[in-house]
Amino acid sequence: MAAPDAQTLACAVAGDTAALADLLRAHGPLIRDALRIDPRWRSVLEPEDVMQVTYLEAFLRIRDFDVNSASFGTWLRHIAENNLRDAIKQLGRKKRPQPHRRLSEPAAGSLPADDSCAALLERLCLTNSTPSSHARRREASAAVMAALGKLPADYADAVRLYDLEGRSIAETAAAMHRSAGAVHMLRARAHERLRELLQPHMRSSV
Repeated sequence: MAAPDAQTLACAVAGDTAALADLLRAHGPLIRDALRIDPRWRSVLEPEDVMQVTYLEAFLRIRDFDVNSASFGTWLRHIAENNLRDAIKQLGRKKRPQPHRRLSEPAAGSLPADDSCAALLERLCLTNSTPSSHARRREASAAVMAALGKLPADYADAVRLYDLEGRSIAETAAAMHRSAGAVHMLRARAHERLRELLQPHMRSSV
């Protein structure tokens, strides 16, 4: 694969979305075609699912790209392989939220219960136990909802539906019009972002 034009890459890192789109068009199809998905998962995960999440991550992370550490193609392929690995790992587990953490769907326009937000913080390893006091649960809920508001819509939806409302992966996928594999990837990336956003807050409050 030919090295991308240095000026195009520099513009992309500086925030030029058109330049980044050019790089994705040049490298994406080759990375997609090189993905190898086990036949067991092809009904719930396609290369396009992997690449859609990979492209979104590229837009979110391009400003952190180090031109001296790797080529753009290597960097993008690494993101795609991580996404695929996370999806396969979760599909293999076939997990649903634990029964004591599954909640009924909140009424339209209402926020998820405080307990579900506190449980999410525990799941993200940002607290050792679910906050016990009402005030702490309310504080945890406010922090989670504020952080969700800073995520891309698909990331936030995956967390709201699965982690906070307690829907199954199949139900979440249907609501989002995505495959089950795509939901797993979106949720994994969303959890990474939430840890980054919430960790400073949790150190000082919960």
